[in-house]
Amino acid sequence: MVHHARAGALAAAALLFTGVLAGCGGGTDPASDDKASAGAAPSSTGSSKASDGKPALPALPASLTSQRPDWNRCKAPEGGTAPGVDWRCATVKVPLNYTKPDGSTIGIALIRKEARDKSRRLGSMLFNFGGPGGSGVSILPRAAGSYGKLNDRYDLVSFDPRGVAASAGVNCRTDREQEDANRKVDMTPDTAAEEAAFMKDGADFGAGCERRSGKVLPYVGTTNAARDLDLIRQVLGDRKMTYFGVSYGTELGGTYAHLFPKNVGRTVLDAVVDPTADTIGHARNQTTGFQRALENYFKDRGQDPKAGTQRIARMLERIDRKPLPTGSGRELNEAMAVTGIVLPLYSRSSWPVLTNALDEAEKQGTGNLLLQLADQYNGRDEKGHYDTQNHSQRAISCADSNLRPTVAEARALLPEFRKLSPVFGPFLAWDTAGWCSDWPVKGELDTPEASAPGAGPILVIGTTGDPATPYEGAQRMADELGKGVGIMLTNKGEGHGSYGVSSCVTSTVDAYFLDGKVPADGRTCS
Repeated sequence: MVHHARAGALAAAALLFTGVLAGCGGGTDPASDDKASAGAAPSSTGSSKASDGKPALPALPASLTSQRPDWNRCKAPEGGTAPGVDWRCATVKVPLNYTKPDGSTIGIALIRKEARDKSRRLGSMLFNFGGPGGSGVSILPRAAGSYGKLNDRYDLVSFDPRGVAASAGVNCRTDREQEDANRKVDMTPDTAAEEAAFMKDGADFGAGCERRSGKVLPYVGTTNAARDLDLIRQVLGDRKMTYFGVSYGTELGGTYAHLFPKNVGRTVLDAVVDPTADTIGHARNQTTGFQRALENYFKDRGQDPKAGTQRIARMLERIDRKPLPTGSGRELNEAMAVTGIVLPLYSRSSWPVLTNALDEAEKQGTGNLLLQLADQYNGRDEKGHYDTQNHSQRAISCADSNLRPTVAEARALLPEFRKLSPVFGPFLAWDTAGWCSDWPVKGELDTPEASAPGAGPILVIGTTGDPATPYEGAQRMADELGKGVGIMLTNKGEGHGSYGVSSCVTSTVDAYFLDGKVPADGRTCS
């Protein structure tokens, strides 16, 4: 799941649409001894490195650092079912504002499945599956089958980051308000009136967030989430942080490594967000990535990629003028059609679904399948209820980024973005504006900070055909982490994420986590 897009837009990847995303020689891991949790856990202050030139944050009070999770049977998440008997849930208190650690606190929801081989247990492995806005408490039980080998020796642990779901989750809009916006607001405005409605919708969304969740909005950014991670590490009793981040989870992992390099243990970043890209850079990267995936889809089907792209672009233009009917009575507009096309591009195994959806739209003139895909992407169930993942995503993205592109700046991007992709370019160019332009709180940085001198080796995995986090971003992350820290592993393949998909990547990651074997930098799996 990737960020920097407005609610309902392309960047809110459906994490479990096609199941969980889903041996190489090398040295040993100097950052983590065989017992990852051995010894006392170092204290967590939430402070930045001295090299940042920023004053250290106050030390956390003992009331927080001495917590011990009270693990109990998990309750069913909203709209879901409770996980099985092997799962336990708890809540850890963290400061709302780390500059005032003795002040208000919020609860961070945790979920855990204990290691099966207690005698050879290595510690806890923390997961973040992406977003921002993804609920790890909800996702990990459904994803755990892919991590069975790791679960032999690690407790599998995930969490709802601050501002997400059970961790003071941000709420901005009712189901009716969201449905009205999806139906009425043109996400690629063609007239001054459509532009005004587009911007007003963004402002209304932000105002709704402030009304309903104003207390937490200034504090939901990735830097604070990384500080929460270190407090969780300490509360769990781990000397080093063992971490598996996917998609936006790689940005969180890079931020953690930057803030707490000495606490970095075995860490894997898969489907990597480019840490050098700002809001417009992310939109440009995703335009490139989704177009690349679409062209690979056409090539796989023996079709000319350029002709196929133009055909889809013309179809979207027709839908923009006249939405397609569906059996539900709702119409498929252009934005929903683009979203429906995006979802199956996340995994090669879903390409046949895209073929069926496009055939229905082009040959039958109805949009049932594309609308179903868009609903799944947008977190809308059959009863018309939307989850709040997009609310959290926007709040975290706008807390992170201090850039606020204007309508004029978005309009100026259109020629470049249309050239990159006539299918996705217009949508993502406009998406840069209205997203955070009238947001009620200021953002923190232009781009994330990921340099981590002194950290142990971090395995950075890029997939050459990744649509949402293009491959080039993984190399930039490895470079940003620093020489000897970022260890680059290339997966030649398609899809968003490679563990559990590529046997070579999976075995390499398992050897790293379980045996401390660090692959050679620049290794390729094909």
